[in-house]
This record gives sequence, structure tokens and C-alpha cells, in this order.
Amino acid sequence: MDGEEIVRKVLEASGFESLNPPQQLALKAGLLEGRNLVVATPTASGKTVIAEIACLKAVAEGKKAVYIVPLKALASEKYEEFKSKYGPMGIRVAISIGDLDSGDDRLSGFDIIVTTSEKLDSLLRHNVRWAEDIGLVVADEVHLLDSPERGPTLEIVLTRIGQIAKPRVLALSATISNYKELAAWLGAEGISSDYRPVLLYRGLCFRNTVDFIPKRKITLDGDDATLELAERTLKSGKQALVFVSTRRYAEAGAEKIGERVKGMLSAEDKGRLDGIATDIESSLEHATSQCRRLAAVVRDGVAFHHAGETSKQRRLIEDAFRAGTIKVITATPTLAFGLNLPAHTVIIRDLKRFSSFKGMDYLPVLEVHQMMGRGGRPKYDKEGQAILIAKTKEDAEYCWERYIKGEPESITSKLGVEPVLRMHALALIASGVTPSKKDLMDFFSRTFYGHQFGDMGLLEGKLDRVLDLLEGFGFIEREGRPASGSDFIKASAMASERGGGIRPTKLGKRVSELYIDPLTADRLIKAIKRSPDGFTPFSLLQTIAETIEMKPLAGIAKKDEGYLDEAMNSEKGLLIPNEWDPAYDEFIRSVKLACALNEWAEEAGEDSIMEGYGMTPGELRARLERADWLLYATSELALLLGQMEMLHGIRKMRLRMKYGVMEELLPLIRLKGIGRARARMLFRSRLASLNDLRKVPLESLEKILGSKTARDVKSQLGESDGSGPLDGLDG
Repeated sequence: MDGEEIVRKVLEASGFESLNPPQQLALKAGLLEGRNLVVATPTASGKTVIAEIACLKAVAEGKKAVYIVPLKALASEKYEEFKSKYGPMGIRVAISIGDLDSGDDRLSGFDIIVTTSEKLDSLLRHNVRWAEDIGLVVADEVHLLDSPERGPTLEIVLTRIGQIAKPRVLALSATISNYKELAAWLGAEGISSDYRPVLLYRGLCFRNTVDFIPKRKITLDGDDATLELAERTLKSGKQALVFVSTRRYAEAGAEKIGERVKGMLSAEDKGRLDGIATDIESSLEHATSQCRRLAAVVRDGVAFHHAGETSKQRRLIEDAFRAGTIKVITATPTLAFGLNLPAHTVIIRDLKRFSSFKGMDYLPVLEVHQMMGRGGRPKYDKEGQAILIAKTKEDAEYCWERYIKGEPESITSKLGVEPVLRMHALALIASGVTPSKKDLMDFFSRTFYGHQFGDMGLLEGKLDRVLDLLEGFGFIEREGRPASGSDFIKASAMASERGGGIRPTKLGKRVSELYIDPLTADRLIKAIKRSPDGFTPFSLLQTIAETIEMKPLAGIAKKDEGYLDEAMNSEKGLLIPNEWDPAYDEFIRSVKLACALNEWAEEAGEDSIMEGYGMTPGELRARLERADWLLYATSELALLLGQMEMLHGIRKMRLRMKYGVMEELLPLIRLKGIGRARARMLFRSRLASLNDLRKVPLESLEKILGSKTARDVKSQLGESDGSGPLDGLDG
């Protein structure tokens, strides 16, 4: 395809007749001519179309396009969009967001790969061969380089992939003040535009008056601006997003708005909303008080949206909002990043957030602009509005200058902190990218950090401490030590000639591939070595609960003391610090988290865990996902250390955590269609093994499971020939 045909196909697939101004600027800047570009434009200004043109250009040249997004949910959204648009053209689209210990060889057969920066980092650690075929990297939401959590990994990935394949880079960003600095780092042309297809009125409400840019004014009647603005929006047939600072405010706000909204719903709306609410309540085996509260407000036409909900619940809410069924969402600011969820009116009620460093402090301009950018729905609205709520005169004056008239902050690299450096330094050494300290310093000098700050002296001091730490852990060897069995002998010899030769140990290479913090790996290794007889189930859970990745539960209340004392007094294998040791508080919190995880493994429901530990279903699912990975990593480290007797217990605990069952149900739980509730029903009916299920008559099984599930189970058992995977579960 030539350039003109590529543009035409993308426009047709996207439902547009012509390119908009930012897209035209991108073409003029060399989008189809091999130039690196940084495109900094407002939300909903058509940046994805620019990326799609670049992707099709790369595919036409016989290269792969990798599309990097910050969130798994956004990756799924982009994957479905690209697959539906370009799959019919014969373009193979893949998504890769899962297993962090895999090279994902299947990706070699795809043209466009949608992934997260963490997953791409993991793939590069596995030295995937197809990386050399990458002709384009799209970095969506690249302003998140400024995020301490996500920025460093994206920065490392962009630096490293430039070494491997030298692909074109297309970086898509919200409007930022230093986009030219970012472009200079990437060797790119910087493009900026304030164009957006829907005119956005940016307003500030104080004392019942809303003043806007472009200039206009609204006068409110009541004493609750948020409520009145939401109600006005709905009366005009539009939808609203309300951003607040905490989950508690989101839930309370949704209930308050719902009281007004429910009287404005049609009978048809009420029927659809009831179905969605039922799906939300039944999305968990045991509905929690939060689930019931969410379902109740959904029946009123409103929803709250935050990380405490499960991904399924959030997806139901998002889909219903896009369909116009849910009229208002109250949300924490995370909703503003990435997901395509615009509304006619955006109300930002809370302009401050608590920080452990600063106390209550104003939100960054970039974050507020991301929220405001959700105002106005392309293809539906000619205009949208985003309104900040000021509580005092000082707030009003400050926020008008800072958020309405002001420019977003410059983004800065967050790479130069030791926890980040130890993770990525080990990965670079383990992958053979930096076989000497000089190579390591050269690599970091090419990062955004190196471009911004220039003087690498401070970073070198931190890297020296990191290298000492990694050597102390036994993950690297330096300067001429034996390298038997290593693939890095030649590289290390060359490095030694230059001084500062570094190579990974077998253990260090595996830790890097497992994608865990070296500090966590050292903690797990020490726990494995001091438990020659194996872990008890609880001591294993406490070991992973105390890691950086799990973030032990905070806030030990009076009601927690009883079960915590019991756990510490009755459980063997716990290494309890002295009560005056600074590590004691962290240990106690890890025991609390281990108790919650243990209850899940003993078949407690989400409702019980939320009531007992204050852990919402969304938090529980996130922690279970991390626990699964840490248990896998523990088993891999035990295997490498030759602790074979431990493996069975660790792997068994991993299965128990995955399915939330006691050990006796493990033979049953891996049957398709048999969850923890049905497995318990079978066990109570004295059907405890696959052999028991083979022997029981279908008619009897139907009485327990129902006809469809019983027949499906019998079908699965009938497919086994005595050597298949199902038979191995009987033991």
C-alpha cells in the first residue's frame, strides 16, 4: 500500500471523511516518511488515527508495530478496536498483557502487537527473537513518563528497544509544556496543537456562579453545585462524569445524585438498569456490601467507579455508560487516564488530595486537564463542558489561574531512585545488554533521565550501591570471577578489558526473568533456605505478604489483635522480629494480609473478607493476582536452589489461592465449569475425586449439578484416556 491508500483505509475504518488539523500536521512532519514524532494534543483530538496510519505503514513495509499502553484495560480496548478495523484487511493483531515469565513466541506471527510497558519489558528480558522485526513503536500516554509507578519502565523500554531494532517511534501525549524536550530525546519532530473536535468550555464554580473560557456564565440556584450541575446535564439529555478524591466520596456522591436521577428515568431505562445491577451483584459468588451498594445506585441510573470494584463490574459500568443507560458516574481520578469514556459534562469536585509527604495538596495541572479532557463526546456533541468546584475564594483564584488559564507542568524522569534502578540494572546485566559498568552508565546516559539531567555523577553513586547490593545477593559477579556455565564469558572478558566487567549469575538471570524486585527475590531465597522441611501454608503466605509487590495491609485495629496473636502463637515457621524492631510493624501488617489470604484459601467469600479485613473485591482480586505470581516465583527459585521437597507444597498452595479452595477440593476444581461452590457440593455428596465422578451415574450427578453441567463434566471425563491431564489430579 502506498501512503495515500493507507490514509484512505484508516479514515474509512474509523468513519472519518478527512484528516483533522493535528493529523495533517503529522503527515507534513513525516508520518509516512520514516520520521520519529511526538504528538502532544488534547484528549479526543484524533491521536489514535495518527498511530493507526503509522502502524499500517510499518506493516506495509514488512515490519511489526508495537503499540504500548499504560493499562491492561486500555490494551484490551485498543486490541478489540484494531482487530475489528484491520482484521478484515488481513492484518494480524495480537494482545500481550499476561504471563511475565514468557517470551510469547506466538507473537512472531502477528503484525500489530498491543501490550503494556511492563509486559514488553518482560518480553525483552527473555530476549525475544522477533524484537528485531519491530519497525514501529507507538508509546500511548507517553506523558506517564512522569509517573513514579509507570514512568521508569516505559523509559527503559523505549531506550532498550531503540538499541535492539532501531524502530521508528511515535509518542502520543496529552498537552505538556516540554514536549520539545521529549522529542529531542527521541530524535523526533515535536507536534503540538490545541485542536479538539468538540469545543470544550472550561469553567470554575464559586458561590453559585460558573465562569467559563471561552467566555460565558451559568448561575445556579441551590447550595449543592455538583448535584445541580449533574441534574441540569441530565435534563438536557446528556451524561455527566463527577471526579472526587476518594472511594468513599465516590460511593456517597453516587447515592446522593441517584436520589435525583431515579425520578428522571424511563420505564425502558429502569428495565435495562435492573439487568445491569443484577449482573453486578451476581459477578461475585458472595456479594459484598459494596456490591449491593453499587447495584442499588445503578438501579437509580448512577454508578461509582474505583479500584475497589472488580474488573468485570467496572466493565459493566463503562459499557452501560457508553450505551447511555447509566447517566452519571462518580469516579476517582484513575478513570481519566486512557479509557475512552467521555461525557458532555465533567465536574471536578475535589481539587486537592492527601499526600503522606505534603498533607492536603492541589492536584497536578496535567491530571486535572486529563479529567477535563473527558468533556464532550466526539460524534455526539458539538460542545462539552468541564467545571471545577472551588470551596473558598482562595481556591477559586488559585484554580482559575492554575487549571483554567495555566499550562500543564513539564514531565520529568522518575528513573533515578534506587528501588527502580536495582530492578532495571539487574535486567540489563542479565540480558547481556550491559556487560560492564561503563556499558551500564552508557545505557542510562541514553535514557530520558540522562537527556534531562546530563550530569550522571549522582546516578553513578546510586548505581554503585545497587551493584554492591546485587552482588551481595549473589545475583551478579564482577571483575574476572569464574563464569562457568554462563553465556556471557566472551562479553565479560571484553568488558574486563575496559574495566568493571559484570555478569549475571544463573540465579540473577532467573530473578530478572521472573520480573520481581531483587529485594523480594533475596527475601524469598532466604526464607526457602531457612525452611529445609518446607513451608507451612500460613508461613508461605506470610512470606509473600511481606514483599514489596504485595504491599501489606495497613491499619491494625483493636479488633485485629485477637486473630493476629493467635496466628503468631500457633503458626510454625514465622520469623517474628522483636517488638521494638522497626520491621515489626511491617511484619504485623503482613500477618494480617496472610490471614486474609488464608481465609480465601479456606473458602471464605468476598463478603466475609471485606467485612473482616476491609479489603474490597477489586483489592482482593489484585492481591490474588500478585500472590499467584509470587508463589510461582517462589516455586521457580526453590527449583533452582534444589529444594525439590518444597515444590509440591508451594504449587499446591498456588492452586488453592487461584481457586480459593481447601486442599481436599483440588482434584475437582480444575474441571471446566466446576468452581469452588460446585466442588464443595460434590465433596459433600462424597464425590471427592475424578474416579468417584466416573463411577457416579449421570442421573445422580444431574441432581447435584444440573443437567448441562453434569453432562459437561461427564464429557470431560470421557475424553480422558487414562493418561490425560485430568487423571493426574486424583492424587
